[in-house]
Amino acid sequence: MNTAQLREHFLIQDLMQKNKVTWIYTHYDRVMVGGIKPVSQKVLLQSSELLKADYFLERREIGIINVGNKGIVTVDGKKYLLESLDCIYIGLGSKKVVLESTTAKDPAAFYMISTPAHHRYPTRLVHLANALATPMGDIENSNERIIYKYIHDKGIKSCQLVMGLTLLKSGSVWNSFPPHTHDRRTEVYFYFNLQASNQVYHIMGEPQETRHLVIANEQAVISPSWSMHYGCGTSSYSFIWAMAGENQDFADMDQVPGSLIR
Repeated sequence: MNTAQLREHFLIQDLMQKNKVTWIYTHYDRVMVGGIKPVSQKVLLQSSELLKADYFLERREIGIINVGNKGIVTVDGKKYLLESLDCIYIGLGSKKVVLESTTAKDPAAFYMISTPAHHRYPTRLVHLANALATPMGDIENSNERIIYKYIHDKGIKSCQLVMGLTLLKSGSVWNSFPPHTHDRRTEVYFYFNLQASNQVYHIMGEPQETRHLVIANEQAVISPSWSMHYGCGTSSYSFIWAMAGENQDFADMDQVPGSLIR
């Protein structure tokens, strides 16, 4: 694939639109990637003809992380306040999900990942301060970062969704290097906290056939199970990672030594 074809098939742009939910449905593990900035109105999460369902979560589950200012997610009448970088998991069978900001001047920005589900797990809200935090890397290698796990086998339970975020420290630009693949699940990256003048060079493809995508702020990229996924920015940045597939074990991956990458 050339650059235009790679961007068409794997890059997701224009996710965070005002008052309108944007969804991308991918056949990679049937993951759906969505986003919205509810500025002046409440927005109901609705089903679509594509899902063949009476309501959005009839056969699915969803993880939502707020990358904006304060917002409220209402699930079947119960309100949950999400501060910046808080995460809410909503399980199979929840019929009415409404998204809103606490103020139109400083709106929330909800990033969403949804996967098929076969069992109902309870709705849970986790604040950033309560997420499982793992420091990684060091400043000498320009990859000092903290990985926060929200939806995983020792945190919020789900059918197949695994979700969290990584915050790079100031001066660090590399993520997930040395890289890896995991043949049993697809992963999606959503990059944010980038200034307009900065970019991330997201590396994908097989180890002997690397490709790259140039990513701007609040854009996402789909990494199929056969593809590596790591990157380097022109500044520090943050990203949300989410996985779905056959296995939820966070450590279920195949490391790729840097010496093998071409």
